[in-house]
Amino acid sequence: MVRPGASIAVLGASGYVGQLLTQALGALPDGPRVLALDVRPPPDGPRPPRVTFEEMDVRSARCGELLAEHQVEVVVHLAAVVNPPSGMTRNEQYAIDVDGTHNVLEACVEHGVRQLVVLSSAAAYGFHAGLPPLLDESAPLRGNEEFPYARHKRLVEELLARYRERHPSLRQAVFRPATILGEGTRNSVTAIFERRVLFRLVDGEDRFGFIWDGDVVACILQAIREDRAGTWNLAADGVLDLGEIGALTGATVLQVSSSTLATMLRVGRWLGFTDHGPEQVPYLRHRPVLSNRRLREEFGFAPTRTSREVFEGWWASRRRDRLARGA
Repeated sequence: MVRPGASIAVLGASGYVGQLLTQALGALPDGPRVLALDVRPPPDGPRPPRVTFEEMDVRSARCGELLAEHQVEVVVHLAAVVNPPSGMTRNEQYAIDVDGTHNVLEACVEHGVRQLVVLSSAAAYGFHAGLPPLLDESAPLRGNEEFPYARHKRLVEELLARYRERHPSLRQAVFRPATILGEGTRNSVTAIFERRVLFRLVDGEDRFGFIWDGDVVACILQAIREDRAGTWNLAADGVLDLGEIGALTGATVLQVSSSTLATMLRVGRWLGFTDHGPEQVPYLRHRPVLSNRRLREEFGFAPTRTSREVFEGWWASRRRDRLARGA
């Protein structure tokens, strides 16, 4: 995996996937030393003895210093703004997502990092009309300008491509996951699925593809173990539409047009009922659904759960949480 005495650095180690990956690396028998980096300390609790936490912003000049100090051979870059806090500007998001990745790349090149593993997103393909039923990795990256997260994932991948050309000695393994779900997952996407009423667009394609969080971690570990380079979608087999999701959760599914939903969101945000606005409608109307053929055939990984099984596993965990809280 790495030579004796060297380390693996996980950037964004206190985030959702970062915590799972750090725990998995720390639990490996005779595994490597792990440098966990994040602007936030990890949650309280036992930490594997081989894991060292350092507080660091991905934009910081300390990035290179820490990579050198801990003899880092592999960097796993998970740091990104997924759910921006209230008041965070687009420029601030760009600085973290894009400028931060540039800083990480420069530090990797300067200090001889062997491999960089990056968690990108299906959002890099963008949300556009006329998408094929399944997108493979050769599809153009068209992350929408109006969605900072999608735009930044596209720009980050363009930056990675330039570094692959100029610095081929830095091996890159890039993963584009579908919606990641696992036990206890809570974010802006899962908040949609927990509503009592779901709005299904009559003029849209509301198909959702998922990937189990344990499969995401397993793929990252395999990429490190096998020193892989390449780009792969991370997606389970199959899809679910909102009608099927509503049937699983017991939600009422109402059919509306995209223009009606845009008006509802505009009014709802004005009244303070929601943070979402009409700019979110294309996200619901045109969703990229990923092919996992190359993941299976070229990378050599078979997802352990279908999209339906991923969703059912997540929903079962949410129901257990509600029962435990008496909700």
